[in-house]
Amino acid sequence: MSKLDLEWLSVFDEVYKTGSVSKADDRLGLAQAAASTMLNKLRAHFDDRLFVRTAQGMQPTPYAQRLVHHVREVLAQLDQARGSRAGFAPAEARRSFRICMTDISEVVLLPGLLDHLRRQAPGVHLETEIISTDSGRRLEDGEVDLAVGFMPQLDAGFYQQTLFMQNFVCLAAQNHPRIGVRLTRRRFEAEAHAVISSSGTGHAIVDKTIARLGLERNVVVRLSSFLSVARIVAHTELIVIVPRILGEVLATQEPVRLLEPPFALPSYAVKQHWHERFHADAGNMWLRRTVAQLFAPRNAAALA
Repeated sequence: MSKLDLEWLSVFDEVYKTGSVSKADDRLGLAQAAASTMLNKLRAHFDDRLFVRTAQGMQPTPYAQRLVHHVREVLAQLDQARGSRAGFAPAEARRSFRICMTDISEVVLLPGLLDHLRRQAPGVHLETEIISTDSGRRLEDGEVDLAVGFMPQLDAGFYQQTLFMQNFVCLAAQNHPRIGVRLTRRRFEAEAHAVISSSGTGHAIVDKTIARLGLERNVVVRLSSFLSVARIVAHTELIVIVPRILGEVLATQEPVRLLEPPFALPSYAVKQHWHERFHADAGNMWLRRTVAQLFAPRNAAALA
């Protein structure tokens, strides 16, 4: 077997996570095609193709699937040994981070983060994906660097930090023929509703509260995303419950108005989450600190 360079292991891990050799170059800050060269050396070292090009990207061979856990264990031990001594200079850094978040966060929070990076860390790039039931495993494996949202299902091994508290409002069209400046409980039950089922938003709180109060809700459409809800509400007589932070943005984009729910709904904490394996990683620490500095100030005003 040829001599094994530890940098090759980082390339292996990034190709495994991204399914792309070019993305591995970008995420590791390597010169173009450097990852390809290192991957070829890894193939020679292990006498296996390791990754095969498919329509879905570079997919691991069975041998690579068995190998990945050992590779990540070695990389984690090295990260732990280095601790936070390796600094991260955002102005000079060339690194790509992957964040899983809700579609709400992509609308409300992501623009501010991107603007900050453009000014303070122009070599840092972001990839996003929607929070799912698989997000915990992806955080643990390092396939995702950070998660932002409501994720009470995460257990031991994860850190979390509250960014701000959030509550709910109702949205209705500005010209709704039966709803005035105040939404009553009786009118809430009489109107037709749109409901959104989206992971990481705390929206299950709404369903549980409505069930506990014994309220009737005529649901005529269930949506998988919040992205279309304002236009739907603006051009129909449907009403919908959404997080306040989103409702405030949507009211600037479509002719809809915010109404207080006619019953009390609990608030919930929007947090950032990361796995303990990457707690001391300097880049991850910088990203977490940046997100907290940008969005934690909402804490005081989010329930106004």
